[in-house]
Amino acid sequence: MSAEIILASASPRRREILTTLGIPHRIVVSDADEALPAGLTPAEAVEMLAARKAAAVAPLVPADAVILAADTVVAVDGDILGKPRDAADAAAMLRRLSGRAHTVYTGVAVRRGAHALTAHEATEVRFAPLSEAEIAAYIATGEPADKAGAYAIQGRAARFIEGITGDYFNVVGLPAHRVCVMLEEMFSPALG
Repeated sequence: MSAEIILASASPRRREILTTLGIPHRIVVSDADEALPAGLTPAEAVEMLAARKAAAVAPLVPADAVILAADTVVAVDGDILGKPRDAADAAAMLRRLSGRAHTVYTGVAVRRGAHALTAHEATEVRFAPLSEAEIAAYIATGEPADKAGAYAIQGRAARFIEGITGDYFNVVGLPAHRVCVMLEEMFSPALG
């Protein structure tokens, strides 16, 4: 890989995943509009937002740089759960997830000049039943505040997870295998 890789995200979790994978990168935070039209599926929503984030960063970096952007949501009963607005919203989200399965979607966009790839990963997560006391105690940690679905699988919410089906790193915020495949494709000789 010869071109610079730009991570269009302020997420420390995404940066940590890339570092763990041994992928050198630098951060350029995207200020893309995250409003979405009504009626999108969770997969469509995360792909659209990831593509927007990559496009927003493109004018700020060298033309041959490879931009990696992502967006993650939690979906349950067809509803998209983003980051909670406040503690009450976090509690409502955790009640919805309690004792059942939901799906975490991450959209990934990789862009280099005129070439762009967009995909998504879906992982099923099964929560144990949560008591009101457990929900309140978890919210009091502050951890749910900036997390899609109001929890961090790699943090204190790990105690609530009965199991997952799919890519663990996807739930953290960046599907490791899919990102590696997309970066390899973007660096293929056919694309220059």
